[in-house]
Amino acid sequence: MGSLYSEYLSPSKVLEHYNYTKETLDTQETTSRWVALAIIVLICFTIVVENLMVLIAVARNSKFHSAMYLFLGNLAASDLLTGVAFVANTLLSGPVTLGLTPLEWFAREGSAFITLSASVFSLLAIAIERHVAIAKVKLYGSDKSCRMLLLIVASWLISLVLGGLPILGWNCLGHLEACSTVLPLYTKHYVLCVVTIFSVILLAIVALYVRIYCVVRSSHVDVTGPQTLALLKTVTIVLGVFIVCWLPAFSILLLDYACPVRSCPVLYKAHYFFAFATLNSLLNPVIYTWRSRDLRREVLRPLQCCRRAAGVQGRRGGTPGHRLLPLRSSSSLERGTHMPTSPTFLEGNTMV
Repeated sequence: MGSLYSEYLSPSKVLEHYNYTKETLDTQETTSRWVALAIIVLICFTIVVENLMVLIAVARNSKFHSAMYLFLGNLAASDLLTGVAFVANTLLSGPVTLGLTPLEWFAREGSAFITLSASVFSLLAIAIERHVAIAKVKLYGSDKSCRMLLLIVASWLISLVLGGLPILGWNCLGHLEACSTVLPLYTKHYVLCVVTIFSVILLAIVALYVRIYCVVRSSHVDVTGPQTLALLKTVTIVLGVFIVCWLPAFSILLLDYACPVRSCPVLYKAHYFFAFATLNSLLNPVIYTWRSRDLRREVLRPLQCCRRAAGVQGRRGGTPGHRLLPLRSSSSLERGTHMPTSPTFLEGNTMV
């Protein structure tokens, strides 16, 4: 065990593993690489900014301190960290990779893995919360805060454990034949374990939303027409984007497990699949919050204030910055889940 951890600081181990799993090494700085780097950094900057705006909106307005919006805030936090981690991962990739020690490599990959995992687990936590609130037909009681805290803490703890397993010893240092091609210091069995976990999460989210849809559909409340269509559209967008963004990454990791070393050239392009999966963090705020007119208004309020200040130069009057707009259940998402005779959908003063 001591010899294993002593290899974590070896400057030649990463090069050894990449030489074993890769046919050619990315050791040159090309124009195409710089263009791709600029695009990825721009995307990640957008992820950080839009999720930061959502977090500020949720934290600033007490009307958004209900269970559902707090879960959305947790999702925004994990997506924000995903953008930061992926920028760091990108800047330390390519020729820089070969100069890393195993410890630095594990930190690079582990941070990205933890944050991406946290985003996925946050989606699962939201689905669980919606299922408890709607399918179980259960009013929020005194245990609401405890349940929210448990779900949020559990999502981050599981993500930390999942992303930290390789640095704790589940890696292929000293066992080159067990190494993954996509992630040359990770074992193929670890890769398979991760894919299995995310596949189970995907199935769980699908099952929970199908259950929610069935409960709404079979209820005795009149939710036909535009209301039902709004709910179906929201659920379809959520599930569709999740599947579209993550399925290619799952597929490439499954192929990595099945392929012998150097036998599947497509594995050398795996970074494109992971970059595509990161788009889920870019789209989550759009799906979960942009369909809420009230939250959208609160998110855009700082921009409107700046525009008003620029147009009124020198004038100090107008609407005070601390005055909050009244919230109304007016978005398509809220209309889609509005049941006049059921208090199950009420969280604070806002419909979700």
